[in-house]
Formats: sequence, structure tokens, C-alpha cells
Amino acid sequence: MLDFNRGDSAAATVARDPLTPAGAGYRPSRSVVLVGLMGAGKTSIGRRLAQRLGLAFVDSDHEIETAAGCTIETIFEMYGEKAFRDCERRVIGRLLEEPVQVVATGGGAFIDPETRAQVKARGLSVWLRADLDLLLHRVARRANRPLLKRGDPREILAGLMAQRYPLYAEADVTVDTRDAPPDVTVDAVLSALQALEPVAAMP
Repeated sequence: MLDFNRGDSAAATVARDPLTPAGAGYRPSRSVVLVGLMGAGKTSIGRRLAQRLGLAFVDSDHEIETAAGCTIETIFEMYGEKAFRDCERRVIGRLLEEPVQVVATGGGAFIDPETRAQVKARGLSVWLRADLDLLLHRVARRANRPLLKRGDPREILAGLMAQRYPLYAEADVTVDTRDAPPDVTVDAVLSALQALEPVAAMP
């Protein structure tokens, strides 16, 4: 696993001309799957990453809602988390069978053993790691977070971090996301992926 720690320069790991955008000429061999907690920026980073790579972007949560014909919040309320995870597993499995693309997943997707195994076998996983204060700041912008309606958001997020971060760490690469322009994180993700499979990089 490649680990781009806070403050480290992705460019220091992948030598390139500073005037050349990160990832220039690179195409991933498999779909890039973004994992991490809610608020880590998987959707916003995923859209920009896909644009830079010239690939399609898909959000697994959106695909689940389309397949179910209702919102994720409604699925949780009416059928429970287990039913949601079952649907999530099937949807992500289908997305991984499609042509190479960028896939943003929900916060709990990579925690499911079967989903994690699918991603490891057929995708390139990227953990967007963020600290607690940044996550709290970001999730406060949206009210439709079912897991955060069960108590104090800070305590819930801290508990999720303790539970999930060791599993997110199994991702192929780890990139820290912080309070900076999204393109900074996109550059780091591209450099990390290019370092992971340099044979796929074109001159």
C-alpha cells in the first residue's frame, strides 16, 4: 500500500516536470474505486479525477437509489442497514464489471468483506483519509446522513473512524484530503495511482 501522509509531496514520489499535470498520459488498468468516510470528498474528487482521466464517473449511492427507486435514507428507515448493504454489494459488483471508470462508494461499502474482496480483485482502491474536524465541517452541510441521526455527530464519526480506518487502510493507496482546493487532492491521487502501476503510464 502506498501511503501519502499529510504534508508529503506526491511529486516527490513520482518524478515529473512541474509544468506537466499529475497523471498526464496515464490511464488506469482497472476502475478506480474511492473509499472513505462520509465527508471525505469521494464524489467531488471522483468527478474531477474522472474528468482528468477522460473516464466516466459513477456514484454508487446514486446507483443504489436508482435501482431501489427511493433514497438511501428511506432504505435505512424502511428496510434497515442490512438490506441497504445487500443492495450496495450487488450494485458495486455490477459497476466493477463495466468498462474502466471512476467509482465513488458510500462510507460503509469497503467495510463489507464481500464488497472489499470484489474491489480488491477488480478495482484500484483509493482511501481518501481525513481528520475528524474536517469531516464534521463537511457533513454539517448535508442533513441526509442516516448514521449521524443516531446521536452526537462527533461521537458517531469518531466511533466510525476507530472501526473503519483499519479496514480502509487495506486500500491500494491512501491519500490525505484536507481543507484545500480539490485539485490538490486530485493531483495526489493521480500521482499515487501512477506510482502504483507505472507500467500503465505512457511517456
